Amino acid sequence: MFPVFCDLDGVVWLAHRPIPGSVQAIARLRAAGHRVLFVTNNSAATVAEQVEALGRIGIPAEGDVLTSARAAALLLQPGERVLACAGEGVIEALDDRGIEVVFDGDADAVVVGWHVTFDYAGLTRAARAVNRGARLIGTNDDVTYPTPDGPIPGGGAILAAVVAAAGVPAEVAGKPYEPMASLVRAEVGDAAARAGVMVGDRPSTDGRFARTLGCRYAHVWSGVTRRGEVLDPVPDLEADDLAGVVDSLVTEW
Repeated sequence: MFPVFCDLDGVVWLAHRPIPGSVQAIARLRAAGHRVLFVTNNSAATVAEQVEALGRIGIPAEGDVLTSARAAALLLQPGERVLACAGEGVIEALDDRGIEVVFDGDADAVVVGWHVTFDYAGLTRAARAVNRGARLIGTNDDVTYPTPDGPIPGGGAILAAVVAAAGVPAEVAGKPYEPMASLVRAEVGDAAARAGVMVGDRPSTDGRFARTLGCRYAHVWSGVTRRGEVLDPVPDLEADDLAGVVDSLVTEW
């Protein structure tokens, strides 16, 4: 049986509201013997918060959530001083890795992730630290985030502001980049990662991540991509939603 790497926002839920059929689809995959990992670029929430939110909609997820915050922490070394321009998920990941988290002043690195308290003062602190020599790391570069009322600015929009203010490019940890792929491989192994299926709603992120892993990509139209858009990379499978993907996975693949 192959593992299924499942995005959360736009695939399982929208702002924690389950997309119809998604809860049952996850249960079907697991009943068929597939390991399901939730691979998300959402760095704002802690892993425990993600697990709890999935549990509230009927999806047990203990040990099955991988976040871009965790991938970002792997780019840093224990003992480094890091300015967090990000939410609690990033702070947790840095703390767990033994990194000193600060919110102002000089630092070895600045980590930028989605957070609703981002403001001009935070932008100034982040840019100033980078101008003084800190590395600039983004948890992800998705410029939008899907909600039931349509897309809103995502972590990539905040990162773009810091990049513009500091005048330097950022290293990005989450999908579709190698740090997140390393996190997945560490969890399931290289061979299983290549044999798996990435289910996502954004080809530029989830589709390219499938190519980074060397696995198949299943695209759903329940998230940020408007129906009818040209998909690049071209998915191996597409469906209206996760339930439709699972119909194909359990019967054809």
